[in-house]
Amino acid sequence: MRSEATVRAMPDIAQGLASEHAGQLDWVGMDAIEVPVTITGADGRVVQSPARVSAYVNLRRAEARGIHMSRLYLHVDRHLSEESLTPRSVHGLLRDFLDSHQDLSDSASLRIRFDHMLRRPALASDKSGWRRYPVSISALYERGHYSLELATEVVYSSTCPCSAALARQLIQEQFSQDFADDAPLGHAQVRAWLGTEQGIMATPHSQRSLLQLRARLLPSFQDFPIVDFIDLLESALKTPVQTAVKREDEQAFARLNGANLMFCEDAGRRVRAALAADPRIADFWARAVHQESLHPHDAVAVVSKGVPGGYGPQTEWVG
Repeated sequence: MRSEATVRAMPDIAQGLASEHAGQLDWVGMDAIEVPVTITGADGRVVQSPARVSAYVNLRRAEARGIHMSRLYLHVDRHLSEESLTPRSVHGLLRDFLDSHQDLSDSASLRIRFDHMLRRPALASDKSGWRRYPVSISALYERGHYSLELATEVVYSSTCPCSAALARQLIQEQFSQDFADDAPLGHAQVRAWLGTEQGIMATPHSQRSLLQLRARLLPSFQDFPIVDFIDLLESALKTPVQTAVKREDEQAFARLNGANLMFCEDAGRRVRAALAADPRIADFWARAVHQESLHPHDAVAVVSKGVPGGYGPQTEWVG
């Protein structure tokens, strides 16, 4: 440890005046700060994940050379390493950003990106496995106004209704070719035919699809509803991708896809209905992306709550 005698005065360039072009700056700060975050679930289980953090303040004093970058880093490290991630802790972190820059800044922003791991049960068997869900938490304190956003993404399967109808037509035509109109048919004969490749000689196309959500939260809630929102989206879409899969699980998944044929428009409407009923959400934006197996392009539907001045058609994904 240094003694006081060995401590030297060190230059602080940031305290100097802007040397060339004075002026205010919208945001100044740091990206990709590496830090762990801790989430406490509704069941009391604590989960820690590695995160990357963006921390910013504005620079409103035109003549100031810069801000105190190290202060932002130390506040991020202290808050996120020592306490669970909650709306209250995020609000306190932004306040510390501003308190440590009282003479320079009156706005602060924060974005925390991490993956949240959940163990998901199989559809029919007693197996289970892990799913990774990307999460982004963004907060803004701007001249006395505080806003908070939670973004996440779920992956699901979508089977095209048009393709399913065309496949059924081909199966009907094949049936007419294989059996004469006036031929007597027994249950066993038809059942055996349905079990052959000719009996299902066409299949509808399905694709892996994404539902991307940005939700502006009412700040009065104590916890981030990460798992609740993931469950809400997967329940609305009905066909989330699976983890551990035995044959009975794959068959159950095929049944779910057959019972939930959907265009991207259908997915968007399902999600909008589910989100509109959630009292924790002040505003939302969601995008259903069906990564077509028929085309080299994606089919996309976007929905929002329609709050004046809120999210809209020009909103972009932040994941």
